[in-house]
Amino acid sequence: MPAPLVLGTGLEEPIDRNGAFPRLNAEQRSRLRALGTSEPIEPGQVLFREGDEAYDFFVIEEGAIALVDGYGAANRVIAVHGRHRFVGELNLLTGSSVFLTAVVRDAGEVIRVPADVLRRVIGNDEELSNIIVRALLERRSILIGLETGHRVIGSRYSTDSRRLREFLARNRVPYHWFDLEEDEEAAVLIQAAGVEPRETPVVLLSGGAVLRNPTNAELGRGIGLGARGEPPALCDLVVVGGGPAGLAAAVYGASEGLDTQAVEGTAFGGQASTSSRIENYLGFPAGISGGELTDRAQLQAAKFGARLVVPAQAVGIQTESGHYAIELSTGDTVRGRTVVVATGAQYRRLDLPGLERFEGNGVYYAATQAEAQRCSNEPVVVVGGGNSAGQAAMFLGQRTSECRLLIRGEDLGKSMSRYLVDEIERDPRITVQTNSQVVELDGETELDAVVIANSETSERVRVPTKALFVFIGASPHTSWIREFVACDDDGFLRVGGDNALLLETSRPGIFAVGDVRSGSIKRVATAVGEGSMAVRLVHQRLASF
Repeated sequence: MPAPLVLGTGLEEPIDRNGAFPRLNAEQRSRLRALGTSEPIEPGQVLFREGDEAYDFFVIEEGAIALVDGYGAANRVIAVHGRHRFVGELNLLTGSSVFLTAVVRDAGEVIRVPADVLRRVIGNDEELSNIIVRALLERRSILIGLETGHRVIGSRYSTDSRRLREFLARNRVPYHWFDLEEDEEAAVLIQAAGVEPRETPVVLLSGGAVLRNPTNAELGRGIGLGARGEPPALCDLVVVGGGPAGLAAAVYGASEGLDTQAVEGTAFGGQASTSSRIENYLGFPAGISGGELTDRAQLQAAKFGARLVVPAQAVGIQTESGHYAIELSTGDTVRGRTVVVATGAQYRRLDLPGLERFEGNGVYYAATQAEAQRCSNEPVVVVGGGNSAGQAAMFLGQRTSECRLLIRGEDLGKSMSRYLVDEIERDPRITVQTNSQVVELDGETELDAVVIANSETSERVRVPTKALFVFIGASPHTSWIREFVACDDDGFLRVGGDNALLLETSRPGIFAVGDVRSGSIKRVATAVGEGSMAVRLVHQRLASF
């Protein structure tokens, strides 16, 4: 039987935290009223439903509105908003499908602002933009933490289950995971959906659609990720890769009038999006999470008219009638007069027996909120001596019972920023082990422990842990273009040769930025700078064609 929906007055509004639930003052509401319409609301009225492709922005003048997960079934009330607050989530701006249903609890009046008008407000009204965007970003983080939204059902031992969960987590899409081995509700859900256990993993979308072991591309389409509609026949600029460098190129290219399309294989934000906190990025003295930074960059790029397509991995490139044609894993081809390559690098893996068996089920290459939830209050081990490892240790140290940071050498400061070294050394929750490396993984169906060896003493110690985080560098993602342009011995793209512009590869009109470039500094700020600088060089090259 469906759970009863209780919307009594005893349900309190959430306390505002980090700007997630602000109240708009009279002057701010007046500006929005001039752009929308005032409408009465009645108890039980549904303003939008989970699964809807789009919805409007509502400001509450009087009354109260409840946000419900699983409306008509689970009827889980997530929040209640009262007078002078507004209803909405990040999908208002991104265009992806709706996760919750908005139901009127108390009669009153709302200001309805169409979503396309709201996007113009975000672009033109700095005060309202700061308030609304801050709230929508924070609400997305809250939803991810609450495990609401789409439902993923499968076995935790399944590689496809891990693939789908990682895809949703990397794209910061809220979802609820049901494990066939542990959750009694999992069997009930798949039976109700008409799915056999052998057909799992399945994704039950908020709107009711059932996806049986979908590809990442099928799942992306189902949840409304990325740009919709047919791409232009020929773009001024195609950006391949969606990390900080690629997003910067998309923002500046579109803002300067270039017909710009960006394609990304997994999730916009790249490795930066998996960073729990970037402490030294200019303009954010308190730091900023990689997810929020890249969410904001995507909103900027879309505001200026860039097409952002995900998942769409480049698999080949060729010349075609004076421009470049890039083949995608989806079978599509995008064409551009110029190309900015920002495909970055892929994580290096430990050379350990049985590693693949534990990947996504005890061995992780990112330390975000999603991974932290899996090992909350458990001991964890982090491997690596760079900034990514240091940031992960700081983040995990606050959420786990113990955090060990292993480095192969003796000096933590050799490849890590001084501010991180100082913070780690001051943090009693983090133990740094030098001259150490993981030599063995232990566990039957999931990780139970790691064996750590000291290179100086030859001592080996078995350390119980359910989570091993690996940050030992990366190799360039250039297999799709390596035979087309000049590369160094490690496969990174060479730039700036004879007759080439700065950041231009051996092919005129193809530029390399960020971690994929030979000799890159591998910092978020540098990648952003290169991405924006490349657009100026694109203009120069276009003028010469």
